Amino acid sequence: MNPTIELLHQHRSIRKFTHQRISSDLFEAVLRAGQCAATSSHLQAYTLIHVTDMAKREVLVELTGGQKYVADASDFLVFCADMKRPSEAARNSGADAVSGTTEQLLVASVDVALMAQNMVIAAESEGLGVCYIGGIRNAPAEVSELLNLPDQVYPVFGLCLGYPDQNPETKPRMPLEAILKENNYTSADTQAHVEGFDATMEEYYLARTEGNKSSNWSKQLHPLFTTRLRLHMKEFLKKRGLGIR
Repeated sequence: MNPTIELLHQHRSIRKFTHQRISSDLFEAVLRAGQCAATSSHLQAYTLIHVTDMAKREVLVELTGGQKYVADASDFLVFCADMKRPSEAARNSGADAVSGTTEQLLVASVDVALMAQNMVIAAESEGLGVCYIGGIRNAPAEVSELLNLPDQVYPVFGLCLGYPDQNPETKPRMPLEAILKENNYTSADTQAHVEGFDATMEEYYLARTEGNKSSNWSKQLHPLFTTRLRLHMKEFLKKRGLGIR
């Protein structure tokens, strides 16, 4: 495998960082790499909030559920889907622009994710560690107020960047046969693949925690389908003028 593929295979989430700061030149290079990601119709429907105010970072620690590495990382960014800038540009150039469509919400959210992943790959290629923070959506209204986000803009996730102070193992992934279908979606062997992966993950958790955690993939999903539903997101997005058509 070439170095790029090897790097991608080594991805881990880093939740403990050294005190070393990322240089401004490297930080900018990572950002520019993010901008080179694919973007639907060249919309570039994203805005990044670089949170350098440590008081705000501490508030974000609480809003994201006590994830202290939000404050500890060298840099923390909030990635926002932004339909305000492109819709205003279209109107200013004479278009009778329609806003608030579900398609626009999807496009902006995908644009944000593509940019972020480009940045993650660039950062990891320079020896940096990263951690996505989906907990930003625990309290999107409070995050929006803290960061002064306008309508047509919503916070999708955060990203910690810094120099790693830990060396965790890479987390196993589902077998390729489970997620790759040919020509049609089929459910054949799904249960067998899940059971096999559950066994793999149980071994992983036991080894990682020296026997203190016995769980698997299926069990780890329970909160996502029971308590961590974030049902507030639908109403929040409507209030922001997103996904209403």
